[in-house]
Amino acid sequence: MNVEQARFNMIEQQIRPWDVLDTEVLALLAVVKREDFVPAAYRAMAFTDCELPLPGGQQMLAPRVEARLLQELKVQRHEKVLEIGAGSGYMAALLGHRAQRVITLESKAELARFASDNLKRAGATNVTVREADGAQGLAAEAPFDVILLSGSVAEVPQVLLDQLKVGGRLAAIVGDEPVMRAMLYTRSAEREFRSTVLFDTVAARLQGFEQRSGFVF
Repeated sequence: MNVEQARFNMIEQQIRPWDVLDTEVLALLAVVKREDFVPAAYRAMAFTDCELPLPGGQQMLAPRVEARLLQELKVQRHEKVLEIGAGSGYMAALLGHRAQRVITLESKAELARFASDNLKRAGATNVTVREADGAQGLAAEAPFDVILLSGSVAEVPQVLLDQLKVGGRLAAIVGDEPVMRAMLYTRSAEREFRSTVLFDTVAARLQGFEQRSGFVF
C-alpha cells in the first residue's frame, strides 16, 4: 500500500467533502500519522471511512468525524483541553498540536496503555493519558477551555458542562441509534450554555455513559 497516497485520498475524498476546509486542520491530518495509532491488525484500514476496533471492545472514530470535530472546536494554542475516551490516542495527538495542554481520560487500562505508548512514540509531550472514568470529568483540573467526548453519549452530563470556562466549548455525539447528532455546547455565561447541531452521525457508545445520567440540558 502506498501510505502517502492513501493519506492524500483520505483527506481529499473523505474529509474535505465533509466540509472540513480549515487549511490548518487539513495540514495537521497530513502530519500526524494515523496509521501509527491503529492496532497492527487493522493498519491496512487506517485510512478507510469507518470506525476501527480497538482493544477493550472500544472503537476509533471515522477519520471524517475526527477531522470535523477538530475543526468545529477551534482549539487555540493557549488552551487547556480535556478529552474523554482516549481510544488509540490519535485524537489527543491532533489536539496536542493545537492546544497548550491535553489531558485524555481512558477507563480501560489496556487502552490507556495503548494510547500512552502511541503518544509517546509520536512525541506528544504536552498530552497526558490518565486511567479514569470520564463520566465525571476531571474537576481537580477544571476549568477547561475545551472538552471533547470521543464517542457517543445518550446525553451530556451537566457535571461536564460545569467544568468549562466561560467561553469554553464541549463537543459530543449525542443520542441513541439510529439517530445521533454531533453537538457543540458553548458556555456563554456562568449559568448559560448554548448548543449548536453540527452534523448527523452514529458512533459507538463511550464507556461509562451507557445509561442516561438524569441531568437535563
